[in-house]
Amino acid sequence: MIKLRLKRYGKKREVSYRIVAMNSSARRDGRPLEELGFYNPRTDETRLEVPAIVKRLKEGAQPTKTVQRILEKANVFEQLST
Repeated sequence: MIKLRLKRYGKKREVSYRIVAMNSSARRDGRPLEELGFYNPRTDETRLEVPAIVKRLKEGAQPTKTVQRILEKANVFEQLST
């Protein structure tokens, strides 16, 4: 199963995340199928590739709870229904 989840990177105590599409059995920081965005929890900055995310969701990818909240804030699910 394909999941949309966070991939951790950055220095200790200065973490950032990439939003990636990965196989659910792959390790957290393993090689992703596709990188779909960026999330910085310290500044609450997000950059999303919305068309690619919508494409993955239509193909049946399941977001994790954290990624789902990030996508809801960016109104990505509204674009999915159209």
